[in-house]
Amino acid sequence: MPTSDESERLVMTGFDMEFEAWREKLTENQANNSDFASLSAAWLQKSVDLKYTYQFEWLGIPIIQLPADLVTFQEIVYKTKPDLIIECGVARGGSLVFWASIQSLCGVTPRVIGIDIDIRQHALKAIHSSSFSKSIELVEASSIEKSTIDRVKQLSSGANKIMVVLDSNHTHEHVLKELNSYSPLVSVGNYLLVLDTVIEHLEKDTTRPWGPGLSPYSAVTEYLKFDDSFERQTFFEKRNAVSVAPGGFLLKVK
Repeated sequence: MPTSDESERLVMTGFDMEFEAWREKLTENQANNSDFASLSAAWLQKSVDLKYTYQFEWLGIPIIQLPADLVTFQEIVYKTKPDLIIECGVARGGSLVFWASIQSLCGVTPRVIGIDIDIRQHALKAIHSSSFSKSIELVEASSIEKSTIDRVKQLSSGANKIMVVLDSNHTHEHVLKELNSYSPLVSVGNYLLVLDTVIEHLEKDTTRPWGPGLSPYSAVTEYLKFDDSFERQTFFEKRNAVSVAPGGFLLKVK
């Protein structure tokens, strides 16, 4: 009998069962290969050192993500069809345009809310110049302030399927507050993505206030101790081998 994670994977696919079973075996073999795991971990650390994720664009806008994760995010949107995606963290604006464009490609009227304490002019220009600008609403404020949370709840009131992405301040305390604040907005059957959980598995960056033990991953681990409405879906990190969000793909199950 398949586990809940395996069952979710079967729901997430549209291929024939024989082919899917073959792919599942490939994924498990890959995940259990210690040499491949070691190579992937070493590559991931080196990619962080070299600022690899800063080199890509989506529709002409910088998007600071691993390409393999972007494919996975697309798969999730395609299967779950959220009519509202809320993202904490705007950076250069590429991810907001990414979400809106993928919603559109997946047959969903795009609508994205982006929250950031400091939305800079280059991001505003990029978003406003995008063909998806009318689908994106920006909230410039701290994501964990009560007034911000109340505002986002108000903006979300008409949505039927909500997905949330956390990618702002990566300290344990901040992410835990975001989890408590935004997890209730996620619809059953949709995802809460906590990005940069990979910080837990990287060398400590002494220029940052976060690191192993005090990271998005540690915040998720603590949060899941008292909220059983979400389940970690581990298939994606097994399949991708390198991801910014190991342990951060949370499916709302009840």
